[in-house]
Amino acid sequence: MSGEVLLTVDDIHAAYQPGVDILQGMSLTVSPGGFVLVIGPNGAGKSTLLKSVFGLLMVHRGAITLGGQSIGGLPPHEIKRLGVSYVPQELNTFPHLTIEENLNVGGWTIRHDKARLKNRFERIYDIFPALAGKRRDKAGSLSGGQGRMLSVAREMITEPRLMLVDEPTVGLAPNLADQVYELLQTVRKSTATAILLVDQNVADALRHTEDVVMMNLGKVKAAGPVSEFGEARVHALVQECLLG
Repeated sequence: MSGEVLLTVDDIHAAYQPGVDILQGMSLTVSPGGFVLVIGPNGAGKSTLLKSVFGLLMVHRGAITLGGQSIGGLPPHEIKRLGVSYVPQELNTFPHLTIEENLNVGGWTIRHDKARLKNRFERIYDIFPALAGKRRDKAGSLSGGQGRMLSVAREMITEPRLMLVDEPTVGLAPNLADQVYELLQTVRKSTATAILLVDQNVADALRHTEDVVMMNLGKVKAAGPVSEFGEARVHALVQECLLG
């Protein structure tokens, strides 16, 4: 995680309840077009990190910058306008709307630029032909893998600089999990979007990422290129986290 930096999280502290910090000095960086995987035991603060970056949870200490601009304290809609998208653990689609209507919701920040929005739709359908063939279908009719595809595609409409992705393979069969990772790689290749991924499916996720950050108790326990996170080291780190 060296060279030019897109996202900087510097010593942030955040809590859901006053006086009980979940993040306790968390720091990391994401390079433009990079792929950073955040791992760690349950309760380490991984999802809280993504919510803090996207402005869903206020940070009371430390700094978050995007391309050198401070975004700490901004509301989510402003952070989205600056080029950050957030894919939560739950499917963030509207089942009673069509695929195309869902994509329109994703493009609300550029809704007044009709030509630009039309171009983005065409590109999404080129990247995901499975969605193009179902554009008039209700989102609720999609399979689990297709639903996750729509969740990601909806956030791609604005061609974000950074996509925050929280546990995208939770509850999916192994073959569908592989499709999700391929989907994230497609996002990077087609739009040069950087990805900050939180995932419990560590063994599979490690095959797709470039850099790894292991969290424990709201801060970094270990970080570096994926080549430094072999199976034996990951197992040992997890054991250390669990045993204290």
